[in-house]
Amino acid sequence: MAAVSTTTEPRWIDVQDSMTFPLSCLTIPTHYQEDLSSVMIPHGLIADRVEKLAQDIAIECNNPVVACCVLKGASVFFADLMKSLKKLRNSRNESIPLSFEFIKVKSYENEHSTGHVKISLSEEELASFKGKDLLIVEDIVDSGATMVALIARLKQYEPASIKVVSLLLKKTTRSNNYIPDFVGFAIPDHFVVGYALDYNEVFRDLDHICVISEIGKKKYAVA
Repeated sequence: MAAVSTTTEPRWIDVQDSMTFPLSCLTIPTHYQEDLSSVMIPHGLIADRVEKLAQDIAIECNNPVVACCVLKGASVFFADLMKSLKKLRNSRNESIPLSFEFIKVKSYENEHSTGHVKISLSEEELASFKGKDLLIVEDIVDSGATMVALIARLKQYEPASIKVVSLLLKKTTRSNNYIPDFVGFAIPDHFVVGYALDYNEVFRDLDHICVISEIGKKKYAVA
């Protein structure tokens, strides 16, 4: 993935490997001490960036918005983003009518994408999107395959628009070059956990976004 040009305003914070923080300098639950190698993004920085993302999104919301949370990894991001967004006004200085939908999308086992995307929505729920402005709220875009598949599925039901906000965008050679409309952080190609991002359902209770250690991968791997 190409670096952000210095001649234009950056669209996200570009996190480098050299920017990670030692575990000893931040509050880490004792039950995860040996399972993590470093803190990539501290919770305070996440909170500030989420507030700015809400501001950027609000400017473009001139109609009621159906905010769709991709479960489970985006659940905390979604809650924090919606808390900020509902306090803001759009470019017409109007508050933004919001409704919520929750989508389960399964594509990972251990630290690898399985290549198979499972979407949990009924036909009735999908049909209700017709003519509406959708905002898909995702935790992380890795290769981009999952999000491209989800968007393609949703387009079949003729929403007025689909925009995507992802807290994280992974800088990886596996990328299909899909980039969301709004991105919080572009991160190195490491498997990260915390802030509701999981490794086989573990680490969702961790506040910071951290790099999982080899010990953690082995301890919580699915056979």
